[in-house]
Amino acid sequence: MERQSYSIVLSGEAGQGLQTIESLFIALLQKSGYHAFIAKELMSRVRGGNNTSEIRIASKRVQAFVDRIDLLIVLSKDGLDRLLDRIDENTLIIGEEDYIKSRKTDARLYPVNVKEQMEEIGSQLYTNTFFVGVLSTLFSCDENIARTLLSEQFSRKGESIVENNSKAFDFGKKAAEESNYHFSVKRDDSVKKMKAIKGFETIGIGALSGGCNFVASYPMSPATSVLVYLASHERSHSVLVEQAEDEIAAINMAIGAWYAGARAMVTTSGGGFALMTEGISLSGITETPVVVHLAQRPGPGTGLPTRTEQGDLNLALYAGHGDFPRVILAPGTWEDGVLLSHEAFEIADAYQVPVFILTDQYYLDGEGIMEKVDLSKLERTNHVVKSNASYKRYKITDSGISERAIPGQGKGFVCVDSDEHTEEGRITENAAVRQAMMDKRMRKLSAYKDIDPKIIGPKNYTTLVVGWGSPYGAIKEAVANLDDKGVAFGFFPQVYPLPSRTKEILEKAKHLILVENNASAQFGQLIRRDLGITFDTTILQYNGSPFSVEQLVARIGEVLA
Repeated sequence: MERQSYSIVLSGEAGQGLQTIESLFIALLQKSGYHAFIAKELMSRVRGGNNTSEIRIASKRVQAFVDRIDLLIVLSKDGLDRLLDRIDENTLIIGEEDYIKSRKTDARLYPVNVKEQMEEIGSQLYTNTFFVGVLSTLFSCDENIARTLLSEQFSRKGESIVENNSKAFDFGKKAAEESNYHFSVKRDDSVKKMKAIKGFETIGIGALSGGCNFVASYPMSPATSVLVYLASHERSHSVLVEQAEDEIAAINMAIGAWYAGARAMVTTSGGGFALMTEGISLSGITETPVVVHLAQRPGPGTGLPTRTEQGDLNLALYAGHGDFPRVILAPGTWEDGVLLSHEAFEIADAYQVPVFILTDQYYLDGEGIMEKVDLSKLERTNHVVKSNASYKRYKITDSGISERAIPGQGKGFVCVDSDEHTEEGRITENAAVRQAMMDKRMRKLSAYKDIDPKIIGPKNYTTLVVGWGSPYGAIKEAVANLDDKGVAFGFFPQVYPLPSRTKEILEKAKHLILVENNASAQFGQLIRRDLGITFDTTILQYNGSPFSVEQLVARIGEVLA
């Protein structure tokens, strides 16, 4: 019998090749016509511990984590330990017999002698490909496509490696066929024209599309994946990638690159960004654009370095001393990741302000399937001018935006200063000039065109569930599952400045519910600060895990009851 979706969980140790299974299988699902989504939970270890990945296979688009486990693949002896509360009599568990019986459960068990079969091939390293064969067969994926993907994945390692992986796949295929289990999900042929993608890739693609040609960063999880992605495209897209000695150097390099005519970005996480805050102020007073990708993870301090949270909105909102404008964007979908990252560079260049892209571990490490974005239709506008002899870098204007020239490109002298300055860029302590310059900087976003919130659900809603960033998929699916025609979802891809329609959208609802992955309702605080609107209900989570659909259905349902 066909179902709308299934939840598969892979549970094993770091270093066992879970990523190989994930990447191969989601590509196979996409090419076979299935919608899919992968959410990862990682321990802070290079080897050992217990990591899990949830793969959802669905008949329609999906981008949310669920508690339910329909099929559990266990690759290590401790693979059941953290999952017992998610296993019931409907769960099918597959793995080595001693692994799947290590804890008492009500689940259906199907033991497979993986170790013994891998010894025939010559290495336990092929275990991951064995389970690709299992999954491919249980979900009736195209076998020819699977073998092609395997060949492409391992061809650089030699023919013998490809052959051994093919044998491992065959062993897995046979084990699945002998199990008499089968999972059926309706296919969607349109998916075959889409793209399997990782969250961090969407940020990298959007940055390159936006003209990013310089990246300076110091590695810090989960932001490092964006740095590595851009480094892998250094030659193909003429982007200079610099691993700086620390975060302070990174932000200053990026600001210097913009001053010299580049379009630059830094990618970092909360602890690294904390070191960059003086540089953010430098961007503010010198009116030098900069794009910062801030990949959130639970703090304070080192916190949970490999888990997820939306705890850094206030950090981005208030970073830097003094007053100056900024823009904060937060993608929820894969398409958002591409489009908002592209737009970040356009905004930074046009308004000469720092622009922040807020993601988190859940978004960056996730994988899914998205419609292809036609990058050729995305505009890229260069606002740099060629200076003349009378050029004034900080000329007072009605818009607050002064023409930005590049040193050596024109006859004028491009003078910038981190002290308060005159129109020519010279240091001053004149009170009247100081006030005029502050007023100029503060009105730079007066003509800014907002990225509007998205209303998903009935337009004549009585209850509005509000969210931003990575919980998008879970909130959307939960609201759809509530079967309440008066409930809609208001998603904010631009979290600051608050879009001009925010008050109108919120005041239309009789009941407001806020969903955030942090402890203090940071977006709710911002809305109350700027608009005086308080949410009737706040649903918060800050244990390092993303929201599940079931959690939100239950908690929103309680409010509506």
